[in-house]
Amino acid sequence: MTFDPKLDQDPHANDAAPYGGGDPYADYRHGDFPFTELVDLADRRLGAGVVAANDEFFAERENLLVRERAVFDPEHFGHKGKIMDGWETRRRRGADAENVFPAPEDHDWAIVRLGAPGVIRGIVVDTAHFRGNYPQRVSIQAAAVEGSPSPEQLLADDVKWEELVPPTPVRGHAANGFEIDAEHRFTHVRVCQHPDGGIARLRVHGEVVPDPEWLELLGTLDLISVLNGGVYEDASDKFYSSPTQIILPGTSRKMDDGWENRRRRVRGTNDWVRFRLAAQGAVRAVEIDTAYLKGNSAGWIALQGRNGDTGEWFEIIPRTRLQPDTPHRFKLPAQAVVTHVRLDAFPDGGVARMRLHGTLTEEGAAALRRRFDELNG
Repeated sequence: MTFDPKLDQDPHANDAAPYGGGDPYADYRHGDFPFTELVDLADRRLGAGVVAANDEFFAERENLLVRERAVFDPEHFGHKGKIMDGWETRRRRGADAENVFPAPEDHDWAIVRLGAPGVIRGIVVDTAHFRGNYPQRVSIQAAAVEGSPSPEQLLADDVKWEELVPPTPVRGHAANGFEIDAEHRFTHVRVCQHPDGGIARLRVHGEVVPDPEWLELLGTLDLISVLNGGVYEDASDKFYSSPTQIILPGTSRKMDDGWENRRRRVRGTNDWVRFRLAAQGAVRAVEIDTAYLKGNSAGWIALQGRNGDTGEWFEIIPRTRLQPDTPHRFKLPAQAVVTHVRLDAFPDGGVARMRLHGTLTEEGAAALRRRFDELNG
């Protein structure tokens, strides 16, 4: 994102108006960022967490990764002050009475463990409801530290943090988006507030890059899972919810925790969604779950696959009736070697989860290893 250099001369140029009552989102500055179509690597449902922060006096760091949009209650106060739905630090002060403002280098920070390590394509720093108490600037760094490092290990001098976003002005009560151009696989990000303030939500969008050694140890795995590198590519309709949710780990928790399209009215047409596996795989069994979709599940589904970007589509599961709010298991008569799959819903309706159980082929495992090594080089 770009900012007017005059903002440095007026530190309040990005303030939002004080809350005036009514709809707390009425004057919220939305962002239209194409990278938000990609999976959120910092999604709690993938195992992400805020592992450390230097200060969380007013509001807890864990709020950064809450899935729902931030809420605001103008009457909600606690013994420390206003209760905010985000991560908020105390006001920094200078060294003495002659230097009351914090030093230029002073800042607060929080470290986020990505639920799924990968390549970061874009970050959203959302300051919803932080109108006069948002940070003047933010900066973001990322690191690749394998295993399950402690906060002390992440803060050690030998950890290399790569700057993704230099200190940059942000707007209050707004979605602040940053496109990232760094072809590396990261496991952690560190968001910094300069000098202090509050951030409601943090989203880290990108492409999952799984560890091929781990997948090899697992043997049979879900070839389409986000955690294993599966990617949503395109869909006919995503009116109610993102198709990416079909390939999230775990089971659906409620009706909007899957893919649901609007009601289709044109006869002779149907809805569909297309996915790409992390690498070529051999599928032996398929699960389709319609959990919590009762009067709005897909009536019938069909599954097709292809091998390669230009391969011919072939049938994996013929058109088959689905039951609402029900898991369905399909044992394939022969393994299907694919790099892409397309799920068709007839004529429309929702699907909560899809699993493709199988193994990586030798060709797929080798391709995944090459990409992993390139991004960790």
